[in-house]
This record gives sequence, C-alpha cells and structure tokens, in this order.
Amino acid sequence: MHAPVSHRTTTAIARVRTVALALLLAFAFTGLSGGPARAADGDVTWTVRTAANGYGDDRSSYSYDVNPGGQVKDAMVVANHSKSPLRLALYAADGYTTETGQLDLLTKDKKSVGIGAWVHADRDSVEIKPGKTAQIPFTVSVPANATPGDHVGGILTSLKQSDDAAGINVDRRLGIRVKLRVSGALKPQLAVENLHVDYAGTANPFAKGDATVTYTIHNTGNATLSTRQAVSVTGPFGWLSAEAGRIPASPELLPGETWKVKVPVHGVAPAMSLTAKATLSPLLTDASGTTTPLKEVQATAHGWAVPWTLLVLVIVVIGALVGWLLLARRARARRKVREDARVQNAVEKALLERTTQES
Repeated sequence: MHAPVSHRTTTAIARVRTVALALLLAFAFTGLSGGPARAADGDVTWTVRTAANGYGDDRSSYSYDVNPGGQVKDAMVVANHSKSPLRLALYAADGYTTETGQLDLLTKDKKSVGIGAWVHADRDSVEIKPGKTAQIPFTVSVPANATPGDHVGGILTSLKQSDDAAGINVDRRLGIRVKLRVSGALKPQLAVENLHVDYAGTANPFAKGDATVTYTIHNTGNATLSTRQAVSVTGPFGWLSAEAGRIPASPELLPGETWKVKVPVHGVAPAMSLTAKATLSPLLTDASGTTTPLKEVQATAHGWAVPWTLLVLVIVVIGALVGWLLLARRARARRKVREDARVQNAVEKALLERTTQES
C-alpha cells in the first residue's frame, strides 16, 4: 500500500521546456507520507485524505476487490488550510512506475484506460472556503470486460498556477492512490529477459576481476509484484563461483511493466568461460498488506572472461621461446656450414699435397 501521492507537473512554452522538466522532477512525490497528503509549498496549501466510512476510518489509500461490471462508491476529503478560497480541479488517472521506482500518475492530457477511466467524482472541480473541508464522493465503475487482476491509479486534486518569472504553468497535483483487483483468475508471473554478462580484468595477470550482469525484469502476469534478487557468476563446470552483494528488491511493478537491473559481481576469476545466473523471488502483496513469496524464477547467460594480460604474457613468452629456437637453429646451421667448409678445405688440401708428392 502506498501513502497519498503529491507531485507537480509542468506544461511549458517551447522556450522554457528545460526549466519545466526540471520542475517536474523536483516536485514529484512530495506527498508520500503516512498521513494526509499536503501541498509541499507555494501560496496555497491543502490536504487530501480518505473519507471515514464502511471501508475504514484511517486509510492511507483506496483498495478494492470488485467483480467485472461491479461498482464501488467512496469519497475523498479535501481541506483548505490557506486564508483564501481555493478552487481545485478533480480527476482520476492511471498509474505507472517511474525510472526511480516510484508510483506516478498520468497527467490529465494523457489518456487513461484503467483506473483513470473507471473512477468518476461527482464533479469536475470544487471550491473550498478558507479553513473549510469538502467531501468529494466518487464512483468506481468496472467494465464487464475488464481484465482480471490488479489495476492501479489515483484520484487527484489539481491547481494550475502561472509562474510569469519562469514563463511556465505549474500544475500542483495532490491525490490518493487507488488499487483495484478485478475478480477472475489471478496469474502473478515475472520473467527475466535480456540477461547478459560482461567481464573486466585487472593489470595483474593472476588477479581476479569484476563482472557486470544486466537483465530486465518483466511483469508478464496480471498482479502487481515486487521481487527479491540474487545473482551469481561461475566458471566452467560450476567452479570458481562468485556471488553478488545484497541487491535491493525491485519496486512494485504493475502488470506489463519492466525494470532494468545492473549488478556488479566482484572477485570473478578469469576462467575463460563464465555463466551468470539471476534468481528472482517474486513477492505478492494482498489487500491486507500480507506478502506471499512465489516460486523462484531463474535465467542464465554465458560470457567470456579472457585474462588478456596473462594471455599477452604467455604470447610474449612463447614468442621469445620460438625466437630463441629459431636463432639456435640458425646458429647450428651456420656452424655446420663452417664445419663442412673446413672439412672440404682440408680434403682439398690433402688431395693437393698428395698430387704434388706423386709428381
């Protein structure tokens, strides 16, 4: 379960697009806390919280189990803590996991097909007097053909303000997560994709080096999952094993989402052939917050760990040995030529002397 979500998005004119992006990143998720969400700063401050009803009195977010074609009615409470009247837009949006592993919500101009299309407040905007609160009823209407499994999004309040100095419009958003599990066959499943291993040795030809294992976690099922991870690298026949250090659990991935992982493994022997193995232990969390570990998922990939420095040293030694053998062979050949010439000269001299004596 996630606490209420607060962040700011920006829509910028072309000449200040970079500034708008910086603001968007800086303002994301200022309201992730255990209590009611509060606007982080600015002239207007407000909070949102779940209404107290049959679903609970102090919920940090909304969570429902609904049959296809079913409906849920609930409410959100908005409080104005400023000294001026506050007018806020109201809408719902689908959720997604960001590159930093946080839940984010689509902006209003993006099309939602799940929670954002199924959750409808009883109004599009609300005006709240200073120091007052307003209860906003909303209805969750699940289509009859809705896909079974988990759907995540949020219901949001929004205040757009212009920043003339920066030349942008700032959209301050404050909302609460909505998690919906549509009844039907729940098929939680993760896959390890694009597993790859690279090796980097050291200048010392006899020292161990480092391997880098990369892969993608893909939620191929219909349930929101996180996972514990373990990575190891071994040499031929499973020898010379090296284990990666502690790897942080992945964020909760919504159905269909992926998460890229890069893991360093130290102390890997340059054993020519390497085998990298990634082991995932998927974790399924139910509406009560109970986490259940699922069957492990494993994948392997092969790579090379060539001790280049040692290989160069061996080549140099072999080259020196071959060179010495060639030089020795040539020296022997030259000595043989000289000896043959000496013998030939001696024979010729002896024949010459004999001929002279006979004459």
